[in-house]
Amino acid sequence: MKSDKEKNIFAWYMYDWANSAFATTVIAALLPLYFATVIVPSEGWTFRSFSIEIHTNATTLWAFLSGTTALIVFITAPFLGAIADISESKKKFLMTFCFGGSLFTTLLFFSRKGDVWMTMVFFFLANTCFISANIFYNAFLPHIASREEIDQVSGRGYAYGYLGGGLQFLICIILILAHNKIGIEKTIAVRTSLLFSGIWWAGFSIFALTWLREPVGNKIHSQQHGEEKRSITYYIKLGISRTWYTISSARRHRNLTVFLIAFMFYNDGIHTVIRMATIYGKDELALNNQTLMGTLLLVQFIGIGGALLFSRISKTFGTKRILILAMFLWLGILCYAYIITSTLDFWILGIAVGLVLGGSQALSRSFYGSMIPAKESAEFFGFYSVFEKFSAIWGPFVFGSIRQITGTSRLAILSLVVFFIIGIVLLYFVKENSKPQNH
Repeated sequence: MKSDKEKNIFAWYMYDWANSAFATTVIAALLPLYFATVIVPSEGWTFRSFSIEIHTNATTLWAFLSGTTALIVFITAPFLGAIADISESKKKFLMTFCFGGSLFTTLLFFSRKGDVWMTMVFFFLANTCFISANIFYNAFLPHIASREEIDQVSGRGYAYGYLGGGLQFLICIILILAHNKIGIEKTIAVRTSLLFSGIWWAGFSIFALTWLREPVGNKIHSQQHGEEKRSITYYIKLGISRTWYTISSARRHRNLTVFLIAFMFYNDGIHTVIRMATIYGKDELALNNQTLMGTLLLVQFIGIGGALLFSRISKTFGTKRILILAMFLWLGILCYAYIITSTLDFWILGIAVGLVLGGSQALSRSFYGSMIPAKESAEFFGFYSVFEKFSAIWGPFVFGSIRQITGTSRLAILSLVVFFIIGIVLLYFVKENSKPQNH
């Protein structure tokens, strides 16, 4: 029989298992391909509003859609986090965004050829809910794990996510490959996979709904603001004031600020590698879709071992040292990506990416979580999400610009070493075990 603490941690793990179906199948794999090959006509799509007409293509639309979602979360994340801390309602926010996101994901099943607007609206709402829910999911970490446990708990959370997302994606691949034997069209198989992603996300989130406990004890705000009736207006005003106070007092949080800037740079490099890997394989190596999807699936399962391995060795050598080691390994991966020429090389690259990806993501989250005040974890992870989303902008822009100028993706992938070098230098100046004072 599991103890209450074990149930609490297991429920937290299982949410990562649940929502990774959306991250892997919807964001990274199936929906982008379905959107580009089926939803948007091959001749492009025309945006019409009043007297304005803009003709565009699937790639541009998808980039705009992803960027708009990131912008919305960029604006709202710290504000939502502050409200969740004040009202002691992290779990309510988590589950609201979770079930909202899973609902809009299942509605993608109804997206057919030509349903551009409907698909964009459903994905925008689902993706916004997905990213917002992660703010509150991450905010539980300092509450469920001690400083000694936080690296391992964070690593296991990512391991559960890679395993859950990988298994769900594997089932979808089998469904799509076997669509003729089952007697359904390929597009039906893809739409069913999108539906299945939403069901998986909501279904396995039942563990979090049932066992995950709301952190309590944040009474400082009651003392400061009295026992006045807490209306929606009250929380909005207080959320805005707290967010502004945290931003304006950055001098008191200098250590966290240095880490977040370092994280912004090296995470930009990581996101760019992940986002552009498939295009790189197509552009430079002319790989087929089976190899590209297979490598993505491999990354998911290798990521399990990476998250657990790096979390374990950080206990011996220190989180900061192992995180810097991971950045040096990313430099090696970029150099290897520059020289690869075959399908086998791409598979090896996938193994290396999966190993380091899981470790660097898990340690980044736990390192940050160990430095923030637990009572204000949602607000601080709101800022973490802001830097994470802001970091998804510049790497792809640099990659695309260099690819356009030089005519090769090899120099573009090599240019990303700058992001990791800056991240390493800034990480060197971050102090471990340093918490800012509570507000």
